[in-house]
Amino acid sequence: MASESGESNMDREMILADFQACTGIDNIAEAITLLELNNWDLVAAINGVIPQENGILQSNFSSEASQAGIFGPPSQSEAADAAAGGAVPTPSSSSLSSSPPSSSTSAFCPVNSASASSSSSSSSRQIVERQPRMLNFRVEYRQRTVDLVLEEGSTVGEIKTILETELAVPVSKMQLKGWKSGDVSDTTVMRSLHLPKNNSLYVLTPEIASTAGTSTSKNRSRLNQNFLLVISHREAQRDYSLNFPGSKTIQEVKRNVSDLTNIPVRHQQWDGWPASASDDSMTLAVSGITFPCHHLSVCRRSSAANSQEPTEECADVHMVSDSDADDFEDASEFGVDDSEMFGLGSSTCRKAPMMPENSENEADALLHFTAEFSSRYGETHPMFFIGTLEAASQEAFYGKARDRKLLAIYLHNDDSVLSNVFCSQMMCADSIVAYLSQNFITWAWDVTKEANKARLLTMCTRHFGSVVTQTIRTYKTDQFPLLLIVMGKRTSNEVLNVIQGNTTVDELMMRLMGAMEIFTAQQLEDIKDEDEREIRETVKREQDEAYRVSLEADRKKREAQEREEAEQNRLERKRKEQEDEKEAIRLSLEHSLPVEPDEDSAEQISKLRIRTPSGEFLERRFLSSCKLQVLFDFVASKGFPFEEFKLLTTFPRKNITQLDPGADLLEAKLFPQETLFLEAKE
Repeated sequence: MASESGESNMDREMILADFQACTGIDNIAEAITLLELNNWDLVAAINGVIPQENGILQSNFSSEASQAGIFGPPSQSEAADAAAGGAVPTPSSSSLSSSPPSSSTSAFCPVNSASASSSSSSSSRQIVERQPRMLNFRVEYRQRTVDLVLEEGSTVGEIKTILETELAVPVSKMQLKGWKSGDVSDTTVMRSLHLPKNNSLYVLTPEIASTAGTSTSKNRSRLNQNFLLVISHREAQRDYSLNFPGSKTIQEVKRNVSDLTNIPVRHQQWDGWPASASDDSMTLAVSGITFPCHHLSVCRRSSAANSQEPTEECADVHMVSDSDADDFEDASEFGVDDSEMFGLGSSTCRKAPMMPENSENEADALLHFTAEFSSRYGETHPMFFIGTLEAASQEAFYGKARDRKLLAIYLHNDDSVLSNVFCSQMMCADSIVAYLSQNFITWAWDVTKEANKARLLTMCTRHFGSVVTQTIRTYKTDQFPLLLIVMGKRTSNEVLNVIQGNTTVDELMMRLMGAMEIFTAQQLEDIKDEDEREIRETVKREQDEAYRVSLEADRKKREAQEREEAEQNRLERKRKEQEDEKEAIRLSLEHSLPVEPDEDSAEQISKLRIRTPSGEFLERRFLSSCKLQVLFDFVASKGFPFEEFKLLTTFPRKNITQLDPGADLLEAKLFPQETLFLEAKE
């Protein structure tokens, strides 16, 4: 019997160790209680504490199965789950589930060596058979999120097939990103990727245009966008390409068109505005026009005769190749007239100016410049910055270092024979337009009129200094147009390059790229300095915050100490007052007591011994005719007030303080002598 009891205790110790290892319960008493509730059935106790996802542990299997080494290490996929924050293969993991008898077994929790070595002799060991491992995927596509659960043996292509149904995106246009191992093919089996249980992916569709978000965020973003309005003047048979910010109102657009067409706003008749653009005070952002380009047409509200006035268009200029550019300055030596060389005969009508003279508003002047440039040379041209030169400089130079760009200032002069070729073949070349748009802020000005040139020189003096102004003055009319490449520096702005009109596309691109190399080197230094400065400022802010928090903690601690001290002082004063009050009452009672009678007094005397809670005795003689109140006052005068203590007889036990204080000692049977004891009231 002793041997069987010892073996039973050993089995229970091993079951207890296995149960604690599997559940993580460190409290032995709690673990024993849970096992006793399940009659020391290990699997039942584990299932009671940790519910399983795909089934419960099976508690019946043969001893041969227990000898098969079921407590092996976790698989590679299970280790990936643990690394990703999932559960280690324990009874709480989804890997503990039933599967066909032919599937391999897997460990469900760590066990000690003693337990493992004795598993072959125990008929109550458990086996865990695994079902196919399931993987969770959260896939994001624009504003949508799709949750998927697939077996580990599935392929990447199967995920795409499901997403094609959910997102209505063809598999051929879908790029599934977010894999830890980089891009994978559609035939890749997910088991080979060793994925964790929970995974996050996202879908890219470069060939499908993104839909708009909510109307509020859309309108807010559209306010900062530039809209290209292609306005057809039907009477003049002429198109204007005008750039407007989304914050411009329809009324302001109509006023600008009035300046171009000489049609007052009240006489304008429009076609192409959306039905939602019912109010001229609406901004372009909320008017419903298409982005980035919207087509409109305008004409005058008048008679048919007025609408059919003949108009003449300027003849198109002859576009020369890059190889002809070197001969521009020498053309006059061969007796070739400039106007004949560029296809401009004397019969050709005079062009409209690129920029009105003495325009009060620089932005309006640049709008006119952009519209005229588009009408002459087409819509493929650099996006000219609409605003002042100061605003263009701010946009290019004074943002964060990573966002800064070079400033390209295009200076146009209609009196130069090079202007038409430079604009049509250089400024409108696709490569030049793309490079300028990506790396430069392009600002333009027309210096054909002396008033506009003087205004430009004033602006350049203010922003770049007199050196740049003097440089522009030195160029003659036939050297225009000019393209100034300006780079912002810490203390001042520097003109890196001045590109004249007699250049080729290749040379222009090389000079732009050369300026870009200089700018990139400077930008990298600025980014480094800015990052270091931000780190210093962050450290300083953190130190200041830590110091502030420390001061605040010290202040609160000091205030708490002051409150505690004040409370202690208050309690001490109150205690002192109470003690003084008690002492005054005690002295008053002591003085009011009658004189203690002598032992040989002729009157009847009661001799009383009173035991205090500390074990001391109070003795006094009283006349038997004295009232109980005199006894109570005597006890109170010794520091045992009637309100806090009760006076009891020894045998039989009787509470004297509950008797009538007006009764005498004789009536209370405290005669001729009695021993009493004091006890604190509860």
